[in-house]
Amino acid sequence: MKKTVAVLCFLFATSPLALAQDKAKQPSAKQKAQQERMKNCNAQAKDKTGDERKKFMSVCLKGGSGAPSGKKQEQK
Repeated sequence: MKKTVAVLCFLFATSPLALAQDKAKQPSAKQKAQQERMKNCNAQAKDKTGDERKKFMSVCLKGGSGAPSGKKQEQK
């Protein structure tokens, strides 16, 4: 009887984790946009290294000058 109760408690305790993992598998539209921005900025920063690359990526990912898509600036 104690084993059955322990197993049931374990199943109830882990079930929310399984549900949360299902939701996390698909990125939101905002996450997809950020991933696309990262991909584009990374391609542009191919020839840069060190601090120069860090600065470029920071500006590019925020949508500043040098950004592959000027969408963020156009919206302002």
